[in-house]
Amino acid sequence: MSGLLRPDWAVPGNVRTLLTTREGGVSPPPYASFNLGDHVGDAPDAVAANRARLRLQLPAAPLWLSQVHGVAVADADVDGGGRVPVADAAVARRAGRVCAVLTADCLPVLFCDDAGSVVGAAHAGWRGLAAGVLEATIATMGVAPHTIRAWFGPAIGPAAFEVGDEVRAAFVGDDPGAAEAFIGGAQAGKWMADLFALARRRLVRAGVARIDGGGVCTYSDARRFYSYRRDGVTGRFASLIWLTE
Repeated sequence: MSGLLRPDWAVPGNVRTLLTTREGGVSPPPYASFNLGDHVGDAPDAVAANRARLRLQLPAAPLWLSQVHGVAVADADVDGGGRVPVADAAVARRAGRVCAVLTADCLPVLFCDDAGSVVGAAHAGWRGLAAGVLEATIATMGVAPHTIRAWFGPAIGPAAFEVGDEVRAAFVGDDPGAAEAFIGGAQAGKWMADLFALARRRLVRAGVARIDGGGVCTYSDARRFYSYRRDGVTGRFASLIWLTE
């Protein structure tokens, strides 16, 4: 189907990844058209139809999460069965278990290990990122961090992501070098933040040095991606990863 992208990164042969865009679905404006979020005000039947279209591209239905900008990590091997875990990341070790996160400016991060034994997906807005959602995902994967590789999906870029002093303080207080990811904004107390750079710093510090993707701005690409900062009421696109036999 149209509107699907395949992340370009070096992964083991049994790892599959997929990125949806806002194209190829049935949702009306302002969710047009492939909205997968069921919590943003879109018609439930439209969301269900879009998810059904996505399901045809997957080995199983994804483990959808109730994302709360936290650090909880769901186990896609056992969670589900009609229950929606409250979590901002998921990992899977069994073939055919699909990890997924929904975003519309926050950073989606996909993970796999060199052996193709475990995969993960994390939703990293600034709150979850500062709280340690990426580190929690790495820990839950249960493999040596140096064997893990990561991929950054589309997120709001540094030219569009204006934040306040409290956001900068949340990162710089833990890592003084994170100041490099902030440039003073047009007003006092405002900063332009590089979410990709902040996430990269945290991954490298956690022992994950091989990082692909990044740099695609949701805010500036209205044709392909939803952006909450740009549009307010809008949909969500998905980043997905799973193992095959």
